[in-house]
Amino acid sequence: MILSILDRSRTRAGEPEGRALRDTIARARRAEQLGYHRFWVAEHHAVPGIASGAPAVLLAAIGQVTSRIRLGSGGVMLPQHQPLVVAEQFRMLEGLYPGRIDLGLGTSLGFTPAVRRALRRETVSPDEIDRDIREVLDFLGSRAPITARPKTDAVPVHVLASRSGIARAARLGLPVVIGGPMVFSDRLPALLADYRAAFDGDASPRVMLSLDAFAATTSERARELALPEAWSMAQTSRTGEFGPLEPPERILAQEWPDRIRDRVEQHLGQLVLGTPEGVAERLTALAESTGADEILVSTSTYDTAELAGLDAALIRAF
Repeated sequence: MILSILDRSRTRAGEPEGRALRDTIARARRAEQLGYHRFWVAEHHAVPGIASGAPAVLLAAIGQVTSRIRLGSGGVMLPQHQPLVVAEQFRMLEGLYPGRIDLGLGTSLGFTPAVRRALRRETVSPDEIDRDIREVLDFLGSRAPITARPKTDAVPVHVLASRSGIARAARLGLPVVIGGPMVFSDRLPALLADYRAAFDGDASPRVMLSLDAFAATTSERARELALPEAWSMAQTSRTGEFGPLEPPERILAQEWPDRIRDRVEQHLGQLVLGTPEGVAERLTALAESTGADEILVSTSTYDTAELAGLDAALIRAF
């Protein structure tokens, strides 16, 4: 089993938001020492609970404290950028850290209408997405009318996919990264069979599953460590904001309206949590049923020391 990490630079209640970036850098260094294959960061603009809005900048800092682990984006939201600029940023990273850089491309327009207006992009069509991805590929492959500098070796490109994105990845001959509830959908094996059958590229089709996995001494402890993220997700229905992580004990001390409790349970139901052996068994079964080549773990919790323990327990279980 190939294991990698996606870190979204989650902010934490009572801490400066900039600390989340330093925590991400420290986590990347630990991930390399533990033997994870990749370390990816995210792009979210003007989201209260996430500090990472510029993945290329953060990856440049991570590259300085690591030497072997692959680094990349999960992902760069292409509708928010010009293809040339994306190619230039990731060729610069490849020039700095040769043979270690990945480019994951997503299609999100932004978290809210106000963010989309600020990004100057409020709509995008499937044809535009296809065109922009092809343009990025042309720049990275030195096939465009102009050359993105510095000229480097190839940067592998991955497509972050919803259902329609799976077909896009096949059409473009690119690896696909699947996250969210679709990871556990009964329909996913069939969709991936279609992806492999329709794959139009020189390389082999490749599938990465992105999910949250909590491997702790007991299932109850794993659930408690998962609670801060579940609570933050549930609160969006009340506040309209995806806020910073709070300590589990503070969450448990609060009154839980029925709607919030239902949303917390719904989120927890979409996670893989339990003992290290149980989590490893479930992830292995998931990979076997889908034919996935790699698991990208996007776990977060309030206490960074506990998070380090989660990362260590998971990879040691394999």
